Amino acid sequence: MEQPPRIFGGNQPQFNDAGVLESTTASSFMSTVFTWMVAGLGVTAAAAYYAAASELYMTLMQGMGFWLVTLAPFAFLLVMNFGLQRLSVTSLALCFLAFAGTMGLSLGGVFYMYSLGSLTQVFVITAGTFAVMAIAGYTTKVDLSRMGSILFMGLIGILLASLVNWWMKSSMLDFVVSALGVLIFTGLVAYDTQRLKRIAAGVEYGAVAPMKLALLGATSLYLDFLNLFLFLLRLLGRRD
Repeated sequence: MEQPPRIFGGNQPQFNDAGVLESTTASSFMSTVFTWMVAGLGVTAAAAYYAAASELYMTLMQGMGFWLVTLAPFAFLLVMNFGLQRLSVTSLALCFLAFAGTMGLSLGGVFYMYSLGSLTQVFVITAGTFAVMAIAGYTTKVDLSRMGSILFMGLIGILLASLVNWWMKSSMLDFVVSALGVLIFTGLVAYDTQRLKRIAAGVEYGAVAPMKLALLGATSLYLDFLNLFLFLLRLLGRRD
């Protein structure tokens, strides 16, 4: 079998005779994914705290600043996905960090809405849930690919329900959306982890530098973790 192309820098991925990444390289890929995910979460937390402590968040929420902070993360996501082939690894990494930073600025309001103790407690719960589901997704022999379409449809459903509740202001619907959000993103952690494991194993390996794939994988897991945290915060967060 022809081996997938070797295309990344000096440390080329090593393939066996079946065209599959060697286990050491696969482990290195997953380690890189989780390292960048944690780095992104750290940037987001620092930016959110700074925005709240300096009252930059309140300033940005006025006038055009609101739209800038709200839309900037989506802009960086679009650049990362549509510019994947053209961007260098360094540029893609900077886009990821900029995305994480602008997400932090947009989330500064959580420090006004919830106590620091409550934020810490929910973060620990989120981290524990994420770790359990990531391990489950990585170690399970069950193919979770079919679950992806179901989770995606559920995600569309809670987005539509959230838009409806923006006008209705129903506390019951908000609870239902939050509970479903927790379930959906809990499932997505396992699904995305297994998907990334398949990429690392060479099953879905394409003509893209491994570091770029790792950064996109880190973005997926980052979004899973952050959304899981926010939905749990809506269910468990305290304002006192």
